[in-house]
Amino acid sequence: MECRTEPAEERVAATARPPLVREFLLVAGLFLVYKFGRTLADGHTAEAFLNAQQVWDWERALHLPGEGSVQSALLHGDTLVHIANVYYATVHFPATAAFLVWLYLRRPAHYLWARRVLAALTAAALLVHLAFPLAPPRMLDVAGLVDTGQTYGPTVYSATPATDSMANQFAAMPSLHFGWALVVAIGLIAATRSRLRGLWLLHPLVTLIVIVGTANHYWLDAIAAGTLLAATLAVIQLPHRTATTAGQRSPALVPVEEPVLVGAGR
Repeated sequence: MECRTEPAEERVAATARPPLVREFLLVAGLFLVYKFGRTLADGHTAEAFLNAQQVWDWERALHLPGEGSVQSALLHGDTLVHIANVYYATVHFPATAAFLVWLYLRRPAHYLWARRVLAALTAAALLVHLAFPLAPPRMLDVAGLVDTGQTYGPTVYSATPATDSMANQFAAMPSLHFGWALVVAIGLIAATRSRLRGLWLLHPLVTLIVIVGTANHYWLDAIAAGTLLAATLAVIQLPHRTATTAGQRSPALVPVEEPVLVGAGR
């Protein structure tokens, strides 16, 4: 009886879909940690504004373009800025959830990768939120920016940050809006075979324009998110693309841990 181990690409193709209930609880927990974990850093108002001034000065020292240039483009019409506010308020969670559901159903190996990356990225971001509370640019007087959510609507934040029980508005760095959007784009590019799959990068690009233009984040918030994601991807590597993992449909295959026995039963 001959026993052999499957090659790496075959093992990826053979990844079994994890139990649905377990994954639902894990992903729901991830979203809840993101939603409510940031409130642990709430209450550091003075420190958050001092850090905001530092970030603003760092951006000027690095000669980054002013966030106001993006906002000015959005403010050319009420409709455009309203669309940006809606995008900020409504796309972040549903897009990420839809991404995970699709991967779970069609690309189990990539789903496991995405779930691990999102969990690691979110945990790292929460640590930064705790260590570096940061007021967003819409609160910084020197920035001279408009709080588009409060002015034009809709907004997900209270007009008085100190009494906002639903979110910590001083958790601007890193931007998980941008970080999660990057994960979605990278994951879909890796898991699909379409020649147009590079267009998924429009999601993080539009997200970047929206978070900066609505004055909810600094450029450095997005750079910090990208840096954390790069470090995460260095540890949690993408599965190899195969005809099965990036094709139309996955056949029923044995789990990755089981060796294939050649000649068994003869």
